[in-house]
Amino acid sequence: MKLFRDRVEAGQLLAAKLMKYANRKDVIVLGLPRGGVPVAFEVAKALHVPLDVFVVRKLGVPGHRELAMGAIATGGVRVLNEEVVQDLGISQLTIDAVAVEEQKELARREVAYRGHDTPPKIKGQTVILVDDGIATGSTMRAAIKALFKQQPARLVVAVPTSAASSYREIKDQVDEMIALMTPEEFYAVGQWYEKFAQTTDEEVTRLLEEAGHGPGLDEAASREVHHHQS
Repeated sequence: MKLFRDRVEAGQLLAAKLMKYANRKDVIVLGLPRGGVPVAFEVAKALHVPLDVFVVRKLGVPGHRELAMGAIATGGVRVLNEEVVQDLGISQLTIDAVAVEEQKELARREVAYRGHDTPPKIKGQTVILVDDGIATGSTMRAAIKALFKQQPARLVVAVPTSAASSYREIKDQVDEMIALMTPEEFYAVGQWYEKFAQTTDEEVTRLLEEAGHGPGLDEAASREVHHHQS
């Protein structure tokens, strides 16, 4: 399988598979920060639709932060990985303590990226949810669950690459799922990219501003940019 050069190229290739959603007033692209945003930016640009972020924070097991016992998302949604919680006998108290910490970081990021923490309007919209790839899928599943609570008309998940097992699982949870490659042997998202540098908060903010939705633009200017894009 040919590697993606970087997130920009991956986003452009992904956009080509989503052109039926182009120039539609009821479509919004949501990027999962941080790495999903440069991919989502290219998709939104190609489709001429608005871009926003949907913030999800992993709830790491204390002492093993990289192991997810669940996640929280924009709109106060919490999803637990029951298997991990039960296997490790994690108490509700522990889960709550980690969730409180991550909630602070979630709010900080929403303000840093957007200038406010008002979530994007989802109800009745066709939402294209984008990340740079899916390994275990815990973040994506949390985002899906959170978004469905807000009653989108249609939820599409679009990623350049996904572990085959996660693809099969997530595909059944959404209206449509697009992944450009779904390898069975999947260790990390970064292995499918030639360049996979950490995306910074600054980069996320810059892309949102460029797309007409960052803290650097007031609402009127934001609407004006969307007007020009459409």
